[in-house]
Parts: sequence; C-alpha cells; structure tokens
Amino acid sequence: MKFAVGYQLPEEDEEPLVDIVRDFRPQIDEVYFPWLDMPSGRSPMTAANGLVDWEGQHRLEQDLAAFKEMGVKLDLLFNAACYGRYGVSRYLANLVCSTIAHLQEVAGLDGVTTTSPMIANTVKENFPDLEVRASVNMRIGTVKGMQYMSDRFDSFSMQREYNRDLERIAELKGWCDSHGKGLYMLANSGCLNFCSAQTFHDNLVAHESEVSEMVSMSDMRPAHCWDYYRDTDNWVTFLQNSWVRPEDVSHYEAQFSVLKLATRMHANPRQVVEAYCTGQFDGNLLDLLEPGHGPVFAPYVIDNSRFPPDWFHRTTSCDKGCHRCDYCASVLKEVLVEA
Repeated sequence: MKFAVGYQLPEEDEEPLVDIVRDFRPQIDEVYFPWLDMPSGRSPMTAANGLVDWEGQHRLEQDLAAFKEMGVKLDLLFNAACYGRYGVSRYLANLVCSTIAHLQEVAGLDGVTTTSPMIANTVKENFPDLEVRASVNMRIGTVKGMQYMSDRFDSFSMQREYNRDLERIAELKGWCDSHGKGLYMLANSGCLNFCSAQTFHDNLVAHESEVSEMVSMSDMRPAHCWDYYRDTDNWVTFLQNSWVRPEDVSHYEAQFSVLKLATRMHANPRQVVEAYCTGQFDGNLLDLLEPGHGPVFAPYVIDNSRFPPDWFHRTTSCDKGCHRCDYCASVLKEVLVEA
C-alpha cells in the first residue's frame, strides 16, 4: 500500500515533512498541499490574524522541489467548501490558472484536488495533462454522485463514511475501473460519521481569515465533536467512525492503490506516517487521527493494541445500525484504559 500525505510548514523546532517523506519514500506516492493563504479545507498556511510568514512561500517551494527530486507526485488543493463571492468568478479562475502555471515552473504538478466543479472545469480546460480529483469534502459516495461529475473529474476521493462498507467500495471501484477513473480513500479522519455540523464547520474554515477578525462567541465551538465527546456516554461513537487502523490497511489493497493520510494540521506527522507505513501502532489510537480528540478523553486513551481479532471483520460486515447494536460498546470496555 502507498500513501498520500498532507504538507505543513514546519516551525523552527519541528521536523520538516521532507525528512519524513525521505525516510519512508518507497511507500509515499504523493504529497498534497494548499497554496499559501488561499482558502482550503484547513486553516490558511502562511497567514493568521494579520501575521504573515513572509518566508513561507520560499520554504514551500524548496520543499516541493525536494519532493519532486525524490519522484513524489504533487497534488495542489483547491478544496475549500466555499469561495464566497468569487465562487464562479473570472477572478478565481485566473488565480487558479496563474497559481498552477507558477507551480509548474517551480516543481511541476501532477494533479489538483478540488471541491469546486468550476475549478475542476477550469483546470481541465487549461491544463489537460493534470489529474483532476474530487475532494473528500464533496462527500461523493455513490455511483450516481460520480456519474454526475464524470466529465470534470478524473478521480474521486470517496466519502469517508463508507470506509467500512466493503460492498459499496467494490461497487464504486468497479464503476471507476470501467470508466477509467481513479478512487482514493482517507484513512485517518477523526471526524464524526455523517456529522450534522460538517457543512457549518467546513464553511467557517473556508472563511477562517475573515472569521478570525471578528470577536467570536466564547461558548461556540465550530467543531461540534469536541462538545459532543465531553459527555462520556458518547465515547462509543468514536469507534463507529470512518478511521481505519494501520493494522487493517492491507485489507484495502485490492481496491485502492493509494490511501490518503491526514497530516496537514497534525502535531506529529512522523508518528502517523510511520504507523501506517509499517502497519502497526502500539499507542493511543486518538493520536493518529486528525482531528485527534486525546485531550477530551484524557486521562483515558484508546489502546490500539487491545482491539479484538474480529474488529475489522465485524465492523465491515455489519449493517451500520449502531443504535441497535452493542458490539462497539463491548469493545470500548476493552480498549479504553487509563493512562
């Protein structure tokens, strides 16, 4: 199994992602990244609250060139949930094209991942050699969903809620193979499945540069999961989400040639990459995910070594009627331990 990892600009005391990718190069197929402070699916990379990392562009471009020298593919993200008044504008199309043209000179791109049908169409018209991929944030998890966008996208990042639905994955893979499309999966999301607040949260993230300028309500968390997990009765929900343990990624090799790892905001990307590349992790499973809810569960941890042998089979063959089943509740009693 090969992996795609998300880029982050390291602080002075942090390990560069270039070093991590170099150490695990045989299994790293791709690095995905946003451009500077453009809206994306995470916080702006080089600007916050008026503070600008003026060296950020230079370091990013150096790292992109280093990845390319290693033979790693580069995937540019235009994956914000909302582009506001620029959503279907000539301005945004021009910005997308000029950014791609610049990066082609700097290092050379292999693809673009986006949530925007307009951006997808713009890239296909102006850069036909680039792979255009539908972002996981589009929540495409059906053949119909792919059919609707088949003229604009070369590949699809599957809706993460179906990571444990092997029958659906086989159906999606079959359609993609017969239509010359690629299929990708995000392995380590810490988000709630079918989160009712996802659209609200994704839109806030897309407008984070504006939101940060306002005086926010102190008791309002845009990411609902943090409040939800404050009630310990809800902790069983964690086991019912979309993440896949490092020990189980081998089960997906027939359907996916590359799994995506969320590391753009992770505090320890090496830990994530090493766990999935080696297929083993002895520690707190919460620490591998993005977002990781370790602080909410503390002083308890989810001991990854204590999962029962039938975990993968049971959670990929059940009907996902979690409100009718107590299997995950029984597993939680085994894996939840006090640190």
